Amino acid sequence: VQLVESGGGLVQAGGSLRLSCAASGMIFSIGTMAWYRQPPGKQRDLVATISRGGNTNYSDSVEGRFTISRDNAKNTVYLRMNSLKPEDTAVYYCKAGIKTLATRWASDYDYWGQGTQVTVSA
Repeated sequence: VQLVESGGGLVQAGGSLRLSCAASGMIFSIGTMAWYRQPPGKQRDLVATISRGGNTNYSDSVEGRFTISRDNAKNTVYLRMNSLKPEDTAVYYCKAGIKTLATRWASDYDYWGQGTQVTVSA
Protein backbone atom coordinates (compact mmCIF):
# COMPACT_ATOMS: atom_id res chain seq x y z
CA VAL A 1 0.00 0.00 0.00
CA GLN A 2 1.20 3.50 -0.85
CA LEU A 3 -0.14 6.94 -0.04
CA VAL A 4 1.07 9.66 -2.38
CA GLU A 5 0.44 13.32 -1.60
CA SER A 6 0.47 16.20 -4.06
CA GLY A 7 -0.53 19.84 -4.27
CA GLY A 8 1.88 21.51 -1.90
CA GLY A 9 3.86 24.58 -2.78
CA LEU A 10 4.56 28.23 -2.06
CA VAL A 11 1.64 30.63 -1.66
CA GLN A 12 1.16 34.14 -0.33
CA ALA A 13 -0.79 34.79 2.85
CA GLY A 14 -4.51 34.84 2.13
CA GLY A 15 -4.13 32.41 -0.75
CA SER A 16 -5.42 28.88 -1.24
CA LEU A 17 -4.08 25.42 -1.98
CA ARG A 18 -5.63 22.00 -2.39
CA LEU A 19 -3.75 18.93 -1.26
CA SER A 20 -4.52 15.45 -2.55
CA CYS A 21 -3.54 12.05 -1.19
CA ALA A 22 -4.19 8.92 -3.22
CA ALA A 23 -3.94 5.42 -1.78
CA SER A 24 -2.99 2.50 -3.99
CA GLY A 25 -2.18 -1.17 -3.65
CA MET A 26 -4.07 -4.30 -2.63
CA ILE A 27 -6.68 -2.33 -0.69
CA PHE A 28 -9.78 -4.01 0.68
CA SER A 29 -11.24 -0.99 2.46
CA ILE A 30 -10.26 2.42 3.86
CA GLY A 31 -11.67 3.74 7.10
CA THR A 32 -10.82 7.09 8.63
CA MET A 33 -8.51 9.35 6.62
CA ALA A 34 -6.71 12.33 8.08
CA TRP A 35 -4.28 15.16 7.48
CA TYR A 36 -1.49 16.06 9.88
CA ARG A 37 1.14 18.77 9.68
CA GLN A 38 4.59 19.30 11.14
CA PRO A 39 6.01 22.84 11.25
CA PRO A 40 9.81 23.23 11.28
CA GLY A 41 11.23 22.14 14.62
CA LYS A 42 7.85 21.19 16.05
CA GLN A 43 5.82 18.05 16.57
CA ARG A 44 3.36 16.59 14.09
CA ASP A 45 -0.20 17.65 14.88
CA LEU A 46 -3.62 16.57 13.67
CA VAL A 47 -5.30 18.97 11.24
CA ALA A 48 -8.50 17.21 10.16
CA THR A 49 -10.15 13.80 9.94
CA ILE A 50 -12.91 12.33 7.82
CA SER A 51 -14.71 9.04 8.33
CA ARG A 52 -15.69 6.73 5.51
CA GLY A 53 -19.20 8.09 5.83
CA GLY A 54 -18.04 11.69 5.57
CA ASN A 55 -18.07 12.86 9.19
CA THR A 56 -15.38 15.49 9.68
CA ASN A 57 -13.43 17.02 12.52
CA TYR A 58 -10.96 19.91 12.51
CA SER A 59 -8.38 21.38 14.80
CA ASP A 60 -9.31 24.76 16.23
CA SER A 61 -6.50 26.45 14.29
CA VAL A 62 -7.97 25.54 10.88
CA GLU A 63 -11.71 25.35 11.60
CA GLY A 64 -13.58 27.49 9.07
CA ARG A 65 -10.58 27.83 6.72
CA PHE A 66 -9.76 24.24 5.75
CA THR A 67 -12.08 21.60 4.31
CA ILE A 68 -11.35 17.89 4.24
CA SER A 69 -13.15 15.66 1.75
CA ARG A 70 -12.72 12.24 0.17
CA ASP A 71 -13.60 10.28 -2.92
CA ASN A 72 -14.07 6.67 -1.88
CA ALA A 73 -14.16 5.46 -5.48
CA LYS A 74 -10.70 6.94 -6.04
CA ASN A 75 -9.28 6.08 -2.59
CA THR A 76 -8.33 9.73 -2.30
CA VAL A 77 -8.56 12.35 0.43
CA TYR A 78 -8.32 16.09 -0.16
CA LEU A 79 -7.58 19.14 1.95
CA ARG A 80 -8.77 22.48 0.66
CA MET A 81 -6.92 25.26 2.45
CA ASN A 82 -8.22 28.82 2.22
CA SER A 83 -7.13 32.07 3.87
CA LEU A 84 -3.68 30.62 4.44
CA LYS A 85 -1.45 32.18 7.09
CA PRO A 86 2.34 32.04 7.56
CA GLU A 87 1.76 29.85 10.62
CA ASP A 88 0.23 27.22 8.33
CA THR A 89 3.71 26.60 6.92
CA ALA A 90 4.55 22.94 7.50
CA VAL A 91 5.04 19.56 5.92
CA TYR A 92 1.57 18.08 5.50
CA TYR A 93 1.07 14.33 5.83
CA CYS A 94 -1.96 12.19 5.09
CA LYS A 95 -2.85 9.09 7.06
CA ALA A 96 -5.37 6.38 6.24
CA GLY A 97 -6.67 3.40 8.18
CA ILE A 98 -6.57 0.56 5.65
CA LYS A 99 -7.42 -3.11 5.43
CA THR A 100 -5.59 -4.94 2.67
CA LEU A 101 -6.81 -8.10 1.00
CA ALA A 102 -4.53 -10.04 3.32
CA THR A 103 -5.65 -8.22 6.50
CA ARG A 104 -9.35 -7.76 5.78
CA TRP A 105 -10.33 -9.65 8.94
CA ALA A 106 -8.13 -7.49 11.15
CA SER A 107 -8.42 -3.91 12.38
CA ASP A 108 -7.46 -1.00 10.14
CA TYR A 109 -3.73 -0.37 9.95
CA ASP A 110 -2.50 3.23 9.69
CA TYR A 111 -0.49 4.07 6.60
CA TRP A 112 1.27 7.43 6.10
CA GLY A 113 2.18 9.43 3.05
CA GLN A 114 5.65 10.87 2.50
CA GLY A 115 4.58 14.46 3.14
CA THR A 116 4.25 17.56 1.00
CA GLN A 117 5.68 20.98 1.84
CA VAL A 118 3.35 23.95 2.19
CA THR A 119 5.01 27.35 2.60
CA VAL A 120 2.98 30.50 3.19
CA SER A 121 4.82 33.79 2.77
CA ALA A 122 3.80 36.93 4.62
